Amino acid sequence: MANSLLERDARVLAGIGKLRTYPLTIANARGNRLIEEDGRSVLDLSGAAGAALLGYGHPAVIAAANRGFTECASASDMFGASESAVALAEDLLALCPFATDHKVWFGHSGSDANDMVMRAVQAATGRRRFMSFYGAYHGGVSGSMSVSSHPSQQHSLPRAGLVQIPYANPYRPIGGGDAAQAVFDQLDFLFSAGAPPEDIGALFIEPLQSDGGMIVPPPGFLAELVARCRRHGILIVSDEVKVGLGRPGCWHCYDAEGFTPDIVTFGKGLGSGVPISAVVAPRAIMDFQEAFALITTTGNAVSTSVARAVLLTIEQEKLYENAAARGAQIMAGLRALQDKHALIGEVRGRGLAIGIELVRDRQTKEPATREAAKVVLRGYQLGAAFTYVGMFSNVPELTPPLTLTEAEADEAVAVIGQAIADVENGLVSDEDVAAYAGW
Repeated sequence: MANSLLERDARVLAGIGKLRTYPLTIANARGNRLIEEDGRSVLDLSGAAGAALLGYGHPAVIAAANRGFTECASASDMFGASESAVALAEDLLALCPFATDHKVWFGHSGSDANDMVMRAVQAATGRRRFMSFYGAYHGGVSGSMSVSSHPSQQHSLPRAGLVQIPYANPYRPIGGGDAAQAVFDQLDFLFSAGAPPEDIGALFIEPLQSDGGMIVPPPGFLAELVARCRRHGILIVSDEVKVGLGRPGCWHCYDAEGFTPDIVTFGKGLGSGVPISAVVAPRAIMDFQEAFALITTTGNAVSTSVARAVLLTIEQEKLYENAAARGAQIMAGLRALQDKHALIGEVRGRGLAIGIELVRDRQTKEPATREAAKVVLRGYQLGAAFTYVGMFSNVPELTPPLTLTEAEADEAVAVIGQAIADVENGLVSDEDVAAYAGW
């Protein structure tokens, strides 16, 4: 196509802001489908990395956005009280039963939410060090990136004094032993040799490590880790940006893992594509200093109105129940495929946060990195959009809208099964994927 959307995109949009694993164009979108420039419909199994929580064109989102534009009570909650911002904060506090003495801060993305938490915790507690996991992705701005450890961010140095520990991975346990105990042993060593726990302000947790490989931790691992940190006054931050708000089959992913955080960060799906993030944290942190974390247009009427509609829709339509049912349906289908395709090493996830670890050898678990890129590209060619994650970029990831239907879940399994079969049969070449660097 002459002067196509992809050609125009390549001329004017910076590559550093792109994550492309296939030549997708988006001219329109409705429901759970993306409409390409040529009119082709593609089932969206990524949901813009989980941001499109209610899919596209949901009536509740459209009505709320229009209401925000019409009322336009404020373009910001920074200079005065705004009904939509105050009401959304009240909604979020009610959604977090542990938040008995907490307040809310609004931003535009999970990146700025986690960045704000870092700065505020350090200032309010006087503790200058933080702890996080290898493979973590907490954001793409300098602060939140500095407590992350995803391979895509190796161009940025970690924060000075950052304490990092492995994420307990039952499929790839450290040393081949007990995945959880190996982490606890390392934590005990760090606390006794060079990382005094009284210097650590907070532990950042992804209750399901998504970009690190969609890793589901062993039962009880995070609850025990939280207990060990709390003995030393270390605050617990649950990063629910990608894996919370109904996606795990319940409201919060920390509930599924059996622990209670001190601080929660929200983003992505909170606005179902409209930029908004939120932090729920103790008053002692949120109110220690006025005008500490200012972003001019946070709390604007459009974003806060949409976020309220998203929360209400999840509850009214019981979308967390749909996430649990459709997730179980997809994982059952994928595990049936595992019996037919040696490329599938493991299927794992919670609700509609699902990972398919691809390996070249099930015994050695050698990561099938190139094959994962081919499966994702072939899936797009067959009519479904999803991407891959993981420390070795070998885990196709599914984070579709919570509105995914039973028929669409069956379609997803069928497309993925065909894509894997086609890759195993050599129908996708190295040259085919060479143009799409991905992670």
